[in-house]
Amino acid sequence: ELDGAEQAEVHLRMGAGQMDLSGGAEGETLAQATFTYNVPDWQPTIDYVVAGDEGELWIEQPEAKNLGLESYRYAWDVRLNEDVPLALDIGLGAGESEIGVSTLSLTELDLNVGVGGVELDLTGDRERDLDVTVRGGVGEATVLLPSEVGVEARVGGGLGDLNVSGLTQQGDVYVNEAHGATESTLRLDIEGGIGGVTLRVVE
Repeated sequence: ELDGAEQAEVHLRMGAGQMDLSGGAEGETLAQATFTYNVPDWQPTIDYVVAGDEGELWIEQPEAKNLGLESYRYAWDVRLNEDVPLALDIGLGAGESEIGVSTLSLTELDLNVGVGGVELDLTGDRERDLDVTVRGGVGEATVLLPSEVGVEARVGGGLGDLNVSGLTQQGDVYVNEAHGATESTLRLDIEGGIGGVTLRVVE
C-alpha cells in the first residue's frame, strides 16, 4: 500500500533471473508483484518505509548462489502505480528482462545492466522531463523511444555494436524529430561496457 506516500523511490535488485516490470498496480497501492522461484534461499526481501509524503521501497534478491543449478527458476513480475511520481533504481545481473515504463509517472530512471539482455520501453507521453541513465555490463540492451516526445540520447564508453533507428546524430548526441518542439524532453545517457545497444524510435 502507498500508506500516505504521494511520491516514491523504488529500488529493485536482481542477481540472476528474469524481471518484467510495468505499470498496472491497482487502487492505493505502490506495487503489486508475483515472485516465482524454486530455490528457497532466493525468496526476495521487501522493505518499505514512508517519511513525510515520500515512500521508499526496496525489493532485493538475496545473494545468488548455486548458479550452476541447471533447473533454477527465478522471475519477478512487478507492477507499479501509474499516478504517483516515481524515481526508479534497477540493478540486473544475469538473465533476460523487460522494463516497461511507458505508463509510469517517472521522474528519474537509473538502470544497471549485467549479463544477458534487457528491453527498456521508454515510449509514452511525458508531462515532465525525464533523465534516464543506463550503465552496462556485457549484455545487450534494446531501448524503445517515443516519437511524440523530444529525445536526446548520449552513448559513450566501451560499447559493442550500436544500432540506431529514427534518430539523427547532432554532434555527440542523437535526437528524434520532436527534439526541441515539445515541453518535456527525455534525456538518455548510456555508459560503457554494454555488449550491444539498439536505439529505436517507435511511431
